Amino acid sequence: MPLFAKDDKVDYLTDNGYGNAVGPPAGVHHNGVTYVAYQGPDEDAWVASYNHETGEWVGPLLAGESAMEQRGNIDNHGKPAMVIDDEGYIHIFYGGHGGTAALGENKLGNYNNGEQRHVVSTKPFDITSWEMRKNISPFGTYSQVIKMDNGDIYLFFRHGAHRSNWVYQRSTDNGRTFEDVVSIALSKRRTDISAVDSWYLKFLKAPGDKIAARVYYHICNDPPHVGERQNGYYMVMSAEDQLWRNIHGDVLEMPLTKEHADQYALAVNTGEKWVHGGDLALDDKGYPHFLLYLGDQNGKPWGGPKLLHHCRWNGEEWLFHGGDEKTLSKRGNLHVPSPENVNVLVTEGTKLRWWNSKDGGKTLNPGKTYFEVEDGTLMISDFIENAHPDARLLVARKVDNSDFRRVYLVGDNGAIQRSRFEAEILTEAQKALPPVKND
Repeated sequence: MPLFAKDDKVDYLTDNGYGNAVGPPAGVHHNGVTYVAYQGPDEDAWVASYNHETGEWVGPLLAGESAMEQRGNIDNHGKPAMVIDDEGYIHIFYGGHGGTAALGENKLGNYNNGEQRHVVSTKPFDITSWEMRKNISPFGTYSQVIKMDNGDIYLFFRHGAHRSNWVYQRSTDNGRTFEDVVSIALSKRRTDISAVDSWYLKFLKAPGDKIAARVYYHICNDPPHVGERQNGYYMVMSAEDQLWRNIHGDVLEMPLTKEHADQYALAVNTGEKWVHGGDLALDDKGYPHFLLYLGDQNGKPWGGPKLLHHCRWNGEEWLFHGGDEKTLSKRGNLHVPSPENVNVLVTEGTKLRWWNSKDGGKTLNPGKTYFEVEDGTLMISDFIENAHPDARLLVARKVDNSDFRRVYLVGDNGAIQRSRFEAEILTEAQKALPPVKND
């Protein structure tokens, strides 16, 4: 029996987040209710909702089981992505890291683990009951989902493990069916070195019925494999004609190759630096901004410590800034209300803090602390779609050596509280589990 009363309050929505529990577009605010999804025990998809008018929580509840096999570590590639269709049904895409050969032939890539799955609420705006739909490729990973103004749903993902194309599938009937996979970034073997072209993409709904994409390149070396990644690219698709264009409006050849991207879609050449990609946002002029994290090649598999850099289009050229030592290892979400006003909500150990620029990202300086806990480390999701000011994003907190995380729904007034009796749902057996070994 719990040792606390039902009216005890805590500032986290649950204690059963698992591994890197939050990440992709995993929440939607609609008509006064915020709906969220996160990775729970066994890398399953879990959901919760909060009514901002009544203060009522629903969940957390299990929405879909994952096919991930632990294999000595937590995979973390299948974190859930959420969208709500025009009829009010809630869709979650989750659970994949390229799939396995048991699922069939992957003609657009290779295999790794899990299975990309699609579950849908059985009633509009209701998270209490779910059904699975077998209408998407099982070979996906890094699932990202966007709904357009006309209700069309675009599901973007990498079609397999590292050596796989990036693709999308479109639904024009509220997710009942999806069209065939369309490749947008090509994975192919290089002829100059022993490696394969690979990619990482982040997508964002843009004005004018368009979808923007930040791209960076991964040299997928033959063994021993290392995490060398380079450059920043940008492109935009018009939903009207399904064509991808560069920043100048030139139509790009699809699927994108490294050679074509270098010539027509390159925003920044990072040279010898190793890169991780960051957030993508548009300012009030519709100009793109994105983050890259750059570090030196230091002989380690993933390179050295990385500094935050900012890249933006000013209407005439790409501008690239960063490298200040004070931004070392600071990862975060972009908010750009205007071309010159650039704000990054970064994780700093036990706190989230805004870093602000008034000169278009040339200099970033620490600003207001947004959220803080007593101990542990924090990880954040993307900003929630159409976010309520009281619920901007999910925050996962690692508080000890366990694989489980406390998950918070955080906004401008801090974390939304709830009953401790409802928030603490881990069993004693789960709490006692030793952490999964990460090799």
